[in-house]
Amino acid sequence: MAEVEAIARLVNQLSKLPGVGRKTAQRLAYHIVSLPEEQVRELAVAIFNGKKQIHTCPICGNFTDTDPCAICADDSRRRDILCVVRDPRDVGAMERMRDFNGRYHVLHGVISPMNGVGPDDIRIRELLARLADGEVREVVLATNPDVEGEATASYIARLIKPMGVKVTRIAHGVPVGGELEYTDEVTLLRAFEGRREV
Repeated sequence: MAEVEAIARLVNQLSKLPGVGRKTAQRLAYHIVSLPEEQVRELAVAIFNGKKQIHTCPICGNFTDTDPCAICADDSRRRDILCVVRDPRDVGAMERMRDFNGRYHVLHGVISPMNGVGPDDIRIRELLARLADGEVREVVLATNPDVEGEATASYIARLIKPMGVKVTRIAHGVPVGGELEYTDEVTLLRAFEGRREV
């Protein structure tokens, strides 16, 4: 009976992870208890050490285990362009693109009055402080194209423009392989507005 309770506790904890439903949590729990004890220990230590060692970069706000993070410490990256993203996962997405050679600023959220998140609750003040020295010439706003992301981008743009810094927004549009008839109107409008000469 104690083993069943232990599995139930494990399922309960795993199901709290984002994207993990009860059935997936159950499958993971049974897999974990069937592993050799050494592998389970390695998993537990990796989770604990990950939580203990990872912190936010004091410059950009990305997750790191060094100060500053590898991107901020890389002298080959451009200092005159800054890409503003919602969270560290977005830095990863931008880095997979391999075309951006600037630096980042992670907001750790977006303005969302419905959820009680205002401009003072995310890292906008830190962004403005980074722009104060005049080194950054362009800020690329790369928040999601949803209501909160658009509101956050607009708010930040209004604050930055008077500083004489160029503010750009990533284009949003029809995904490669997408079909126009199944694309919503807002996405189509963004794609049309972001058109360029070929």
